[in-house]
Amino acid sequence: MNWQLKPSIVALSVLFIGACTTQPTQQERVQQLDTLPTSWQQDSTQKLDEAVADNWLQQLENPQVYALVGQALRHNQAILQAGYDVAIKQQQLIATGAALWPSLDLSARTNRSKNNRPVSYNNTSSADLSLSYEVDLWGKLTAAERQANLEYLAQKATFEQSRQQLVADVVSGWFNVITAQQLLALYKQREQIAEQNLAIIESGYRQGLSEALDVYLTRNKLNTERSNIAQQQATLTESIRTLERLTGVYPKGALSVDADLPLLDKPIPKGLPSELLTRKPNLMASWYQLLSTDAGLAYAHKQRFPSLNLSASLSDSTDRISDLFSPSSLAWSLVGSIAMPVFDGGRLAANEQQASLAVKRQEQAYLESLYDAFTDVENAITQEQSLQQRYKTTLEAQTNAIAAEKLSFEQYQSGLVNYTTVLDAQDRSFSAQNSVINIKSQLILNRIKLHVALGGDFSEPNRESEEQ
Repeated sequence: MNWQLKPSIVALSVLFIGACTTQPTQQERVQQLDTLPTSWQQDSTQKLDEAVADNWLQQLENPQVYALVGQALRHNQAILQAGYDVAIKQQQLIATGAALWPSLDLSARTNRSKNNRPVSYNNTSSADLSLSYEVDLWGKLTAAERQANLEYLAQKATFEQSRQQLVADVVSGWFNVITAQQLLALYKQREQIAEQNLAIIESGYRQGLSEALDVYLTRNKLNTERSNIAQQQATLTESIRTLERLTGVYPKGALSVDADLPLLDKPIPKGLPSELLTRKPNLMASWYQLLSTDAGLAYAHKQRFPSLNLSASLSDSTDRISDLFSPSSLAWSLVGSIAMPVFDGGRLAANEQQASLAVKRQEQAYLESLYDAFTDVENAITQEQSLQQRYKTTLEAQTNAIAAEKLSFEQYQSGLVNYTTVLDAQDRSFSAQNSVINIKSQLILNRIKLHVALGGDFSEPNRESEEQ
């Protein structure tokens, strides 16, 4: 067989390989976006040299939340599934990369037969050692391995994003429980006030100082507060069960949390929009997916090239097993073959076109995830500024409402106002206190969301992730 390739075939093959374009780097692609800002639009006080802080979880300084996060990372069923997905992709990478190596197979066979005329017995044993290897002449197998490797990296980045989101969900769930507890305490406080008011008004009614309408209104107020307590107790139990499920345990609703809602009024460093590309795991996953589809296009393109296969075999057949592979009886063969598609009804061309369209689609998917990531940060910054302002005004409203509630009841006892004024003042006071708790909770939850949106890790970055 003639193994020398004609120069025209070599030149044509090089031309085919050159036709498969490579993707620009992530930074080069971002530079093509004319609308990419140099700083966050909603943060006028941003310092351009600030870096996003990792290890944000340690700022809470609470052993219980650390323990809950650790338990969730070890036992949460969703994160364990994501970990298995990474392991599956790793094994797929190993299987794909094995095509770059020769394949060696050993087979053995023994047979015993009987002839009746004349009676005789025949024993036959055979063994065959075969070696097969596809020469990666055009880089087709390398492209397949590169695609598998990029899919593995994308899965790892997706897993890291899932870990960060799980930690954020656990911390948010923990604060939701604290918020529900504080609201329950507020409702119970309102119940005590309503009971005290009812006792005073019923005493005044018996003395002829209060009207029957005031008694009915106060009793209705007390029943409303007790109804609120029952509803809030159910909300608290549901919040505890949600947190327990995040940690991977049975939702008993029995978890006890003893903590307060901190006031997060200090700004955090937000870095630059361009830094989000290499910091946020889901953006890295989308980028790896884009490179993976490009490698798939290269593989589909090179499927149209000739394939060169080498095979060698070493075999022996004898009447006795002990004589197998005797140098005098060994047979060997060495075969080389070239196969090239000539006519396939347009199947390979269609596969290549399909891979090309997949690259274009993934480009848009990457840009969509990129702009969504920017949107999440901008919205979180806007929400934080709004919540900070709302908290200040609501805190002042709470102080005034509590004072008005106390004064209105004193004036009612003095006969200066009717009881509906007292009820109105109490409702305003309750609404203000309720709003203060909820806004503090929203500030915390939004801060957690901002950390995740910025790609800030909940722990110290490890050396392995930095090298990647």
